[in-house]
Amino acid sequence: MTGSPVLTMRGLTVDYGTGAGAVRALRDIDLTLHRGEVLGLAGESGSGKSTLAYAVTRLLSPPGVITGGDVHYHPPAARNGTEAAPAPVDLLALSPRELRSFRWQELSIVFQGAMNSLNPVHTVHSQLTDVLKAHRPGMKAAERTARAEELLSLVGISTDRLTAFPHQLSGGMRQRVMIAMALALEPEIVIMDEPTTALDVVMQRQILRQLVRLREELGFSVVFITHDISLLIEFSDRIAIMYGGRIVEEAGAAEIYRDPRHPYSDGLLHSFPALHGPRRELTGIPGSPPHLSAMPAGCAFHPRCGKAFAPCAERVPVPAAPADEPERSVACWLHHPVPADSV
Repeated sequence: MTGSPVLTMRGLTVDYGTGAGAVRALRDIDLTLHRGEVLGLAGESGSGKSTLAYAVTRLLSPPGVITGGDVHYHPPAARNGTEAAPAPVDLLALSPRELRSFRWQELSIVFQGAMNSLNPVHTVHSQLTDVLKAHRPGMKAAERTARAEELLSLVGISTDRLTAFPHQLSGGMRQRVMIAMALALEPEIVIMDEPTTALDVVMQRQILRQLVRLREELGFSVVFITHDISLLIEFSDRIAIMYGGRIVEEAGAAEIYRDPRHPYSDGLLHSFPALHGPRRELTGIPGSPPHLSAMPAGCAFHPRCGKAFAPCAERVPVPAAPADEPERSVACWLHHPVPADSV
């Protein structure tokens, strides 16, 4: 692994609504982000990716409710000048005041729609310096402006664009402004929720190259959420595949590319054309993702799976390491002992 854990989730469960009408969007998520790592999170729309991001950052809008599990942030030892790392921070137990201080400073998020995330009536300068004003009240105005210029340069934008309004920037520039804002306070974790979805392929690659460079320079950890697994293969260290609110496979990016173990991972991989390497046939995935209010019994993917057999429709597979690959986790009966009463 890249380093020690910086963010851990155990049994994280999220419902939309309460009582009999509640819909379960996340189911017992166990996931670890390591320090300095890029963790890719892939899956079709409705698989729970964005819900996971909003749950971790405590940005879930009603009727979203975290109904189980825990999320812990592990601060680096260097922040308090001691050899031993400080105690983990329980993100779900933070008060609103503590949460306001924690966001942007330790954990930041880049949303999918940059135009919707930026205030259309404020300049880039105003929006970048507002973050600094809120979290660094001791900074002088000139220092905030200098930091804003530094941030724009960091993401490859000319400093004369500080006086521009969001509508005066291209889509790629707006997204890079959002990345600059996310890095303003040098957080340990940056969560990116499909930040390149609305951009063309050339601009996607430019932003991803900049992201990789910034990660190497600044050492932060990234959770990168997308439905395009081909993007993740190129620059992620590890990839977690989500389906029906669960993690169905987790492994190194190279291992997922060479040998996807879950049929859903294999289907995703063959749904997008590769920009490099030999040609391969695009097969796609038949059918549609299940509605969260009417999840099938057993493995949620079995109605669309060409390899489904008896236990798939009866029992939910638990993520576990295949016998031949202890570093991988996969939730599929093809790779685990079949329950005796299902044979």
